[in-house]
Amino acid sequence: MKEVVIKKLSADLNQDYLDFFDNRAFTDDNPNGPCYCTSPNQSEEDIKQMVSEFQTNGIKETIRKCAVNMLEEGKISGYLAFDGNVSIGWCNAADIDSYSGFVPKFARDNKYEKTVAIVCFEIAPEYRGQGLATAFIERVCEDAKADGYNAVEGYAKVSESRDEYDFTGPIHLYEKAGFERVMERNGQVIMRKVL
Repeated sequence: MKEVVIKKLSADLNQDYLDFFDNRAFTDDNPNGPCYCTSPNQSEEDIKQMVSEFQTNGIKETIRKCAVNMLEEGKISGYLAFDGNVSIGWCNAADIDSYSGFVPKFARDNKYEKTVAIVCFEIAPEYRGQGLATAFIERVCEDAKADGYNAVEGYAKVSESRDEYDFTGPIHLYEKAGFERVMERNGQVIMRKVL
């Protein structure tokens, strides 16, 4: 692996984002794909509209089209990891208030001042277990602090075993980065780092 660089998503990285989800995300047949990580930044109405087009246009094609539109409108926020010029990982992170329904209600109800939420990780299978998720968290915290945020949160599942649907990251990942457990409900825990 070359030196990995993490970049905040911007319009000039839209093609790298699509390339990652087109060619490297979920190549291990993980049931979360293809997602293009659109759901966290969509309203329930937008998701229903997208799903209604699945039978006509196909699932991957519909979600990709939706992602292209959202990227052009600046509605997807987060970070891409690169190995050289190749995008190899994604972390969806933004102001907690930008996630209408994706952040658990109990977390929104117990928000800590100005907060960035980390809601999703996807890393190309051959790059997993090499510290990319930790690097994503460190970069999110660094940028959040520089942007005047008071805290960063993640919403880990409480589970003893690996879960293919656990795209939010395990508790120990956040603890290793200095996050603390704040509240647990329905098998999910708010992990928070005050900046």
